Amino acid sequence: MKRSVAGIAIENNAVFIARRKAGGSLGGKWEFPGGKAEEGESDEAALRREYIEEFGAVITVGPLLASAEFTHNDQQFLLNAYRIFFEKRDFCLTEHEEWRWAVIGEISLLDFADSDLKLLPPLQMYLKEQAGIHNR
Repeated sequence: MKRSVAGIAIENNAVFIARRKAGGSLGGKWEFPGGKAEEGESDEAALRREYIEEFGAVITVGPLLASAEFTHNDQQFLLNAYRIFFEKRDFCLTEHEEWRWAVIGEISLLDFADSDLKLLPPLQMYLKEQAGIHNR
């Protein structure tokens, strides 16, 4: 099974999402940015590489938040989503046409990548837990 990674940045109870440029099977869809891990590459290294390549953004990778399995082009993937923190935000978009912060409830209303939609239930639970911690 191949591995794919997604980075979940959270600020003010909103998550960082981006819309892919037109073309390809995910063209025009919103996603939690990330990509495929290369052979022998750790999830953390793959996320750092993808964010540099796609946004010119330097990130720190935090804990694993959610995992989901999906099929793409008849290949099985394991998608691991990690909490990330931006160190540098001077974004230069290479694979996406726009980015924004979205509250988790908006995501199901957007044209979102099917694989990333599988991450929503555990992410919603994580955000509720975080809100509870901050409200104590």
